[in-house]
Amino acid sequence: MSRVSVYLQANDPICRAGLASQLRPRPEVLVLDEEECSRAEVGVVVSDTVDPDALRAMRSLRCLGIPRLVVVAGRIDEADLVNVMEVGVAGVVRRSEATADRLISVITSAAVGEGAVPPDLLGRLLTQVGRLQRQVLGPRGLAFSGLADREIEVLRLVAEGLDTAEIARKLAYSERTIKNVLHDVTSRLQLRNRAHAVAYALRNGLI
Repeated sequence: MSRVSVYLQANDPICRAGLASQLRPRPEVLVLDEEECSRAEVGVVVSDTVDPDALRAMRSLRCLGIPRLVVVAGRIDEADLVNVMEVGVAGVVRRSEATADRLISVITSAAVGEGAVPPDLLGRLLTQVGRLQRQVLGPRGLAFSGLADREIEVLRLVAEGLDTAEIARKLAYSERTIKNVLHDVTSRLQLRNRAHAVAYALRNGLI
């Protein structure tokens, strides 16, 4: 089994040393020194809270080219969780739960592109996401997919084999409107053509 290369970032050198001492003996990971940090597959940021300094540390690791991040925080709530997800964090561990086994599990999951979040925070995050969809996006005809209801309906009809004129008649829009909808979708989502747009919608479970 290949070892996951890991770089540890902490403001407190004693905290970093303690974490390194837990991880260095483990065969699943290889803890890198600072001069090797750009080679890391996973960066681990340790902080008391998810404050601006911690977020800057996460962004700096991403700028170094480290593809996956894990955060170990003393205190974290659902608002903090949203902030770290925006930075691209794959795993979150509370410091009180940061045993060697737990850290190894989250680090190895992050390395293969899987996420790990404390279950109670995940539940609250999902509640927040649902509220955002109902109260903010829904009334504006939007969804987290980045597609409005009308755009999804047009793509569904394209997938059924209808041409522009047929879609326009079915939805009681002008052909120009249908063309504009498809152009907007392909441009905004950087899709090559109608077929690519339909494939995107199918892959994301939209149609």
